[in-house]
Amino acid sequence: MANIIKLPQQSWYEPRELELPLPDNWQFEVCNMAGYNRPALSDDQIKAAITNPIGSPRIRDMARGKKEVVIIFDDIHRVTRVAKIAPFVIEELAEAGIPDSNIRFIAATANHGAMNRIDFAKKLGEAIMARFPIYNHNPYENCTYVGTTSRGTKVSINTEVMNCDLKIAINSTQPHITHVFSGGGKIIVPGVASIDTTFANHTLQISEKGNYETNELRLDADEAAKLAGLDMVIEGVYNLWGETVALFAGEPVAAHTASVQEAKSHYLMPRAKDKDIVIANSYTKVTESVAALSTAVSLSEKGGDFVLICNAIQGQVVHYLVGPWGKTIQGRMELFPLPVPPHVNHLILYTEYPDIASHGYLEKSDKVMPMSNWDEVIRKLQAFHKDGASVAVYPNGDIPCLS
Repeated sequence: MANIIKLPQQSWYEPRELELPLPDNWQFEVCNMAGYNRPALSDDQIKAAITNPIGSPRIRDMARGKKEVVIIFDDIHRVTRVAKIAPFVIEELAEAGIPDSNIRFIAATANHGAMNRIDFAKKLGEAIMARFPIYNHNPYENCTYVGTTSRGTKVSINTEVMNCDLKIAINSTQPHITHVFSGGGKIIVPGVASIDTTFANHTLQISEKGNYETNELRLDADEAAKLAGLDMVIEGVYNLWGETVALFAGEPVAAHTASVQEAKSHYLMPRAKDKDIVIANSYTKVTESVAALSTAVSLSEKGGDFVLICNAIQGQVVHYLVGPWGKTIQGRMELFPLPVPPHVNHLILYTEYPDIASHGYLEKSDKVMPMSNWDEVIRKLQAFHKDGASVAVYPNGDIPCLS
């Protein structure tokens, strides 16, 4: 088999390239996002973005006279390289005379499972671990009511966050299954909100699916962030390997808006059509790999086969709000299990790290076929497509933004 596809793997565990052979008589099309090969920002470029904020004063000016500072960061299930960004925030705070003892970091775990020290070190680096306290968010306790949004969401936010008079957030802008794009107020709701607040936000009706400007969940989260007093966001967009290629800092709405404008063209992927097989790789959100299912639109309407590559050494996300918690129980929001699209004949879950419980994110169906040997995957597909196949490959299928 001379055809080789190369896919990024293990964003937090010594990233590597996975080489997968395809049969010679298969025709394949690689659907990369537009900015997949953009170079990572240098330290000087990251610093320039942070020290020239959009629509707000510099951090050092905002921080003067403040007593307690919180730096909120997205958790291990997002690819943001916080360790490369946070040192420049800390420099600015030091220039304002803020002592280390008055700074803490809080992981915006939302309704995900808690991070451990290994996770913190990956996200923040050992130098920050040795210098500042790092805390998880708990959505079930110690949340302070800060007001109600115009959409009726009662907003309760992590009390440690609310005890600080300067709030800075570091996160990412990426395509998102419910909010269209992540980032902005989402770092507050659901990031550091109570589970009741998140449930209220996530169950708002979406009038126009896929329309960022009118998305009720996003608008509600932005309003909640204002109620919580979020002072600044720092968020970026990322290349194929999760490296920061553009960074926007400043007033939360202004900086997020600029980041989304960049993201709309950066993440755009060609939408392949009428394929016999779609191979969708998950990398930046490998622990939420079912997000890649939307790339099944590239299959022929007559039916085809879908291969989801979900090499999550850490397993699928622990999610208190929507995740499976047994054969018959799940979180209070009934978002999963997702149905297999009707035109998908077979859905092959390929992973080198089998995890039976994670199948709860998909409907129980004979169509779903877990496999951990690539040769077996190819043999199975060859049996279904004896005369060859046309294939679409999505290297970043878990953040689909299809043209």
